[in-house]
Parts: sequence; structure tokens; C-alpha cells
Amino acid sequence: MTQKPIYSAIVVGAGHAGVEAALAIARAGYPVLVITMDTAAVARMSCNPAIGGLAKGHMVRELDALGGEMGLAIDATGIQFRMLNRSRGPAVWAPRAQADKKQYSQYMHRVLTAQKNICLMQGQAVRLVLENGRCKGIVTGEEEAIYSDAVILTTGTFLQGLIHVGDVNYAGGRRDEAPAVGLSDSLRASGIELMRFKTGTPPRLRAGTIAWDKLEEQKGDEPPEPFSFRSQKMSLPQISCYITYTNAATHDAIRRNLHLSPLYSGRIQGTGPRYCPSIEDKVVKFCDKPRHQIFLEPEGLDTDEVYVNGLSMSLPAQVQKEIVQSIPGLENAEIVRNAYAIEYDCAQPTQLKHSLETKRIENLFLAGQINCTSGYEEAAAQGLMAGLNVIRKLKKEAPFVLDRSEAYIGVLIDDLVTRGTSEPYRMFTARAEFRIVLRQDNADERLMKYGREFGLIEKDFYEQNVRQNQKVFEAIDAFKTTRHQHTTLDRFLRRPEIDYAQLKNQQLTPPDLSEQQERKVEIEIKYEGYATRQLDEIKRFKRIEKRHIPETIDYSQIRGISREAAEKLARIRPLSIGQASRIPGISSCDLSLLAVYIQKLSCRH
Repeated sequence: MTQKPIYSAIVVGAGHAGVEAALAIARAGYPVLVITMDTAAVARMSCNPAIGGLAKGHMVRELDALGGEMGLAIDATGIQFRMLNRSRGPAVWAPRAQADKKQYSQYMHRVLTAQKNICLMQGQAVRLVLENGRCKGIVTGEEEAIYSDAVILTTGTFLQGLIHVGDVNYAGGRRDEAPAVGLSDSLRASGIELMRFKTGTPPRLRAGTIAWDKLEEQKGDEPPEPFSFRSQKMSLPQISCYITYTNAATHDAIRRNLHLSPLYSGRIQGTGPRYCPSIEDKVVKFCDKPRHQIFLEPEGLDTDEVYVNGLSMSLPAQVQKEIVQSIPGLENAEIVRNAYAIEYDCAQPTQLKHSLETKRIENLFLAGQINCTSGYEEAAAQGLMAGLNVIRKLKKEAPFVLDRSEAYIGVLIDDLVTRGTSEPYRMFTARAEFRIVLRQDNADERLMKYGREFGLIEKDFYEQNVRQNQKVFEAIDAFKTTRHQHTTLDRFLRRPEIDYAQLKNQQLTPPDLSEQQERKVEIEIKYEGYATRQLDEIKRFKRIEKRHIPETIDYSQIRGISREAAEKLARIRPLSIGQASRIPGISSCDLSLLAVYIQKLSCRH
């Protein structure tokens, strides 16, 4: 008989996914064990020292509205903040911030260890404890069995991690860190299918050896705008980043040494990210481009290490030096840490429910890069959602699922669970069908009610936020009833040549709105027509999503359906006709036959 659980949940891994999962469960009042191979590496930024970006910034705002920690962490440790895509429509504006990566990790470590109900333990999970198809806990490398009601695996790139630099490769989960060995075998033995993916990181340079005066300076926004709706101020000094470019000499050095790249010699078997390619890939696949942009990003205020964004590679050390020093401004640059590629095990996410619980093993949840994603933000979003669903499961309540019309987080998880992926998944605004209403500035309006329901958003702050949003709605109503130049103010503001500032200068606007509220009023009014059409689309989407598919349905019994469709439907087991329609390879004819079959089943009952 299984020993009584000590913990409500065990979180394996203390990266960006693990931290969010553990904090959510603990803040809901449940005891959590976080087991990690290095307790000094909590939420370590393994690659770029930044949070946010296109679509990723949207997810961080959503995380914050749900009560996650990432937005607060970057506001406390950010050293440059920028709103990207300002020249385009507000639906694709995206906040991004450079972090002091050491301070970011230290911040998350303090929050994690100070949180009631969390025990942070250094160790390694090597096996799952399983009983009658349920996960009951883990076994550590010291053969200690630790029991819990639920287990969340957030193992990042550590599962059987293998690092490559030229023709040298060695086991590792990150540079100078051991891989996780044993857990992959336990997962396979339990029926979880694993695949091999690859990612990489660029070299780090010594700041004092860079000719900064030859580079293009990129300043941050002034004043910086916080990520978190809850942040009061940002106190760290703000710095600049810099831009340079590769050239013909750089590309020649890469082509001459391409045979030494493990990516092209066949030593790397894992699939890499299409949207964040190595410099070898860029030069080969985009051979018509004479240069590629390189961003030089300081890794912190108290370090001389500089991250070379855009120069990810796995070539030998000497070749890396030649490539770096061929770039303007980097002629005498010293490499502090060489670039490398890493292969690791991950699980095809179609094996998961929307709650991120595995279909095969009850009480086992997966979150982060183990689900074939890339990026801190994608990992943190999954970690929080896994944590919230563990809370729901402990309370014996229905799963908490955000749909595609509610949040980028909903798009992320639905894409993974429904469609799967053949390469590391990265979020883009283009993946969201309803991005006009899923803006980064209204994440609080969309999602904070859920954060409050889980108890992760304080009551006083939530009520204050509701009042602040109400002021925006009241201002919009005032615009619709106030006339100016023979029309209402809202119609006047919709003109392309008119902006809020012009009306404010004429004293035609409410006097007590903040800059953020003014911007939101302008966005809501200018894009009201687009948003209204998209809200109609969302209503149609909701109707299709409500057409549920019985869990016990036997797809092989549907007369006329293609064999491919029956096999895919049986494997993924979609919850609704809407989800079924998003499975690759399912035709409209297959969907029609499925809908008719479900209707017949309902009539019989």
C-alpha cells in the first residue's frame, strides 16, 4: 500500500515553469516540494537575458493578471524596457525588457524560499512512483521515495542533455551543469513517448574589449513602462543595448567551417527551432542576404559579460573567435563563454489534456520545454496553468482551461495539445486568431477575475483595478455622447490624422486619466469596429467549442470517416468539434460525419 503523501504536489525543476507552478499551489494553501539539481539556479536565464517580446510580452501580462510572478520579477530586475512594434497596430505592441540575469534569479530564489508551504530541496528525480495508472510521487537519486498527490515535471533541457561545441560533446543540462539521467527511461517505461529536440545559445563577450563607439546605440523607453499591473516602481538604472551586423567575411568564415558544425555533420540528431535559427542556418538558408543583425545585450549591471543575440552556433571555439572578430565593433572582442548547442528529450504534447495532465498517467503534469516549447515565457505560462490545474484537482473541481479567444496562453496550450509540434514551439502574434481583442494592455480586463478566484490577486488590488478600468469605460461613453465639429468625439478620434493628445490639448478629454488609461481609451475607440467584428467571430467560435464530443466515443464506428482522421481523433481525443477542426489532417468532410454521428448518439440517449 502506498505511503500517505507528505506533499500535495512535487515540482521537479525550479526553472521558469517550476517556479510559477510551485508558487501558485503554495499560495493556495497546499504544501509543495520543489526538487532541483541546483538550488542556486532558481529561474536561471540559460540563454538571453530578457523577458517579453512579440507575443511573449502578451503572455507575461496574462501571467501577471492570473497572479503569476514573472512580471513582478522583471520589473524588479529590468535594466532596459521597450515597447516593440509601436509603428504598427496596438494589437501587436509587445513589451520587452532586458534583465540583470543574476538579480532576476536571486529575486525568484528569495520569493520561492520565503513562500509559506514550499520546501526547496537539492536533488534529482530519477523515477516516477506509479500505482494503478496514477502518479504517486518520485524516487530520488538516493533511492528515496517521496509521495504526493500530484507531480509536475518542469525539466527544461536537462532530460538526457547533450552539449555540442564543434566535434566535442559532453553530457549536460546547461553549461557546467549535469543532465537529468534516469527520468527519461521511467517516462518511456510508463508509456510516455519522447522525442529529441535541439536548441542553442550564442557566445558571451567581455564588455571592455568591444568598440562600442562603432556600434548603433539602442536606448530603452523613457520612462520605462512596467510589465506587471501590480508594480509600483522600477528602481534599477537603465542602460542601452547596441546593434551591429555580420558581413561577407563573417559568412565566408561560416561556410568554410560548416563541416565542423555538429548541426551539419550529422552529430546532432535533434530538431532545432525554425524561428530562432543558429547563424550557420541563417547563412545557409538565407544565402541571398548580405548581412544579419546582431544585438549586443549586457547581462547585468555588475558583470562585464555581453550576450550576442543573433549569433547562436555550435562551431569549434577557434572558429567562433574568427566569426566574432569579423564583425564591426568586435574586432578585438574576447569570448568569455563559447556558444554551444544542446540536445534533450521532450514529450510530444498531444499526450496531454488541456489541463497539462498526461492522458496516460493520472496526476502527472508536464510543463515547459519538456512539452516541446522554447522560451522562458512559454515555460512560465505552462507552469502557472499546471499549478492552477493541480489546485483544481486537489479541490476535486473541473480543470481550468483558457480557450483561444481568452488568452495567448489559451492559444499556446491548445496548439500544443491539439496540433502537436515537430520543432520547438514559439509563440507569435500570428498564431492568435483573435489578437485584436487579445492585446497586452487589456490582459487585466480579460483575466484578472481568474487570478482573484484562485486567491492569487489581492482583493484590494483587484477592486482598485476594476475601478481604474471602469474609468476607461466611462471616458469612452463620454466620447460617444460629446459632440465636436458636428460629430461625436469618438467618431472624430477615429480619424487617422487625429490622436488623443490633440483632443487633450483642446481640453476635450476627461481630466483625471493616467497616461495608460488615455492610451487605452484611444485604442478602444479607434479599433472598435475591428474589435466588434472579432467579438462576433468569437461568438461563432464559442458555439463550435460548446459542441462537446463524448469521451467514450469510438471513432472507428463512424461510417465514411477516413482512417487517418479516425486514428488522429482517437489519439488526441478532442473535447469539442472546434478542437477537432484544428487537428492537422482532419477534413471538413470528416468533421461533418463526426458531427452527424454525435447528434445520433445524443438522440439515442
